[in-house]
Amino acid sequence: MKIYFAGSIRGGRSDQALYHDMISALGKHGTVLTEHIGLATVAAMGEEGVSDEYIYKRDMDWIREADAVVAEVSTPSLGVGYELAMAETLGKKIICLFRPDGDRRLSAMISGAGVFPIKEYETLEEAEEIFNQFFK
Repeated sequence: MKIYFAGSIRGGRSDQALYHDMISALGKHGTVLTEHIGLATVAAMGEEGVSDEYIYKRDMDWIREADAVVAEVSTPSLGVGYELAMAETLGKKIICLFRPDGDRRLSAMISGAGVFPIKEYETLEEAEEIFNQFFK
């Protein structure tokens, strides 16, 4: 099973450590193509040493290659939204995880689309149980 994990980079890196832990948990279910999303060395300005065009092509190739797309959508990200739209167009198995917190609201483009299963969670353990059910 090849898994594409989508999480915010340029939209904000406040969940980087959580992404790291989620990617580790997803590794129990298959190969995570986007392990770099969880690295502390990937800053909010994005990956260093590669062009935006390279990132786009690589990530689109990975989405095509993936069997499933798991998106953490709590931090708004144009890139994650684009990746989800592409995955939906390609007929990929998709799940979105959203962590409600105070005044944070999920994008209407994600929640209103009606094609993205959205699971709310609060802890990593809850996310892991969502993964277990998704990959069953």
